[in-house]
Amino acid sequence: MIETKRADAPASSTDHLHDATIEEIIMTETRRPSTFLSWLVLALTVLVCVVTTLLLSAVATAKAGEAAATPLAAVNPQIVEWGLVAAALSTALAATGAGYAVARVGSAAIGAIAEKPELFGRALVLVGLAEGIAIYGLIVSILILNRIA
Repeated sequence: MIETKRADAPASSTDHLHDATIEEIIMTETRRPSTFLSWLVLALTVLVCVVTTLLLSAVATAKAGEAAATPLAAVNPQIVEWGLVAAALSTALAATGAGYAVARVGSAAIGAIAEKPELFGRALVLVGLAEGIAIYGLIVSILILNRIA
């Protein structure tokens, strides 16, 4: 009996270490992304928005120069430039807001549907309303572009 206790003692200590290792692996795999990663994604999104706005501003300046070169154009080039910037910003900000809204509403909707599957229709309507924000921004930018053209 003494020999079996000695044989069991190392096995139980290695099992304890093995369980701790498995628990550590599971916790590593299920850990939420770091705040650095989320800040990096946010910074890259802002950077893309700023670069796109600057590129559109450069294109708008070139288009405004062409419009000023034609004798029939009575539109101030600055109006054309700022109109294009406004159209770009309305679409970009509306799409960013819609993406944020869909992320929040969609995750809550999935949780609600997991608990009560009969809520699928209501959740779909709420996600559709969040998507509508992007469509409104696109409509505003089309109206701005029609006004300056």
